[in-house]
Amino acid sequence: MSLLGPFCLRAKVRYLLVLMRAVAAFFASALAVAPGASVVFAGGGWAAIDRGGSCEALARSVLIAPKGRVQATAGFAFTPDRRRWGEFHAHLSRVPRAGSSVMLSVGGQPFLLVNRRDWAWSRGSRQEQAIIAASRNASALRIEARDAAGRRFVDTYALGGAPTAIDAAAAACAGKMQPR
Repeated sequence: MSLLGPFCLRAKVRYLLVLMRAVAAFFASALAVAPGASVVFAGGGWAAIDRGGSCEALARSVLIAPKGRVQATAGFAFTPDRRRWGEFHAHLSRVPRAGSSVMLSVGGQPFLLVNRRDWAWSRGSRQEQAIIAASRNASALRIEARDAAGRRFVDTYALGGAPTAIDAAAAACAGKMQPR
């Protein structure tokens, strides 16, 4: 056995404990914000939440925000009327500089997002479906922009659990569709 073996194991266990606490805090905060919401699925760093009028697959960024700072989150939204069906949205960790681009990269595939203040969204159904497809085969997604001072910032998300959360959110809202 190498000398690094026990150290690596301890570091992995410590990392998993921190990750588990962060995921638990995320789910608790997501439900605290929306009374009546229910968790449909939780796994990896993702959760599918049924909020009644909409369903979402949500995750926190890999970096947990310090107290008093905005926690970056990202997800996919679905509504029973299909006005939003897989819409990608992100609450950014900082406000991008006015007029700057917000880029999403999933498995090396770039997507230009629409943004307003510290929020960003996909540009339409074709882009949404491409983002979902890319998310099924990638291990992480990154959102990049420049803040008011011109500094680049990146919000990174692990995609473990994302495909199942996306499918669970879509299925939860599909079950609420009214017959035509």
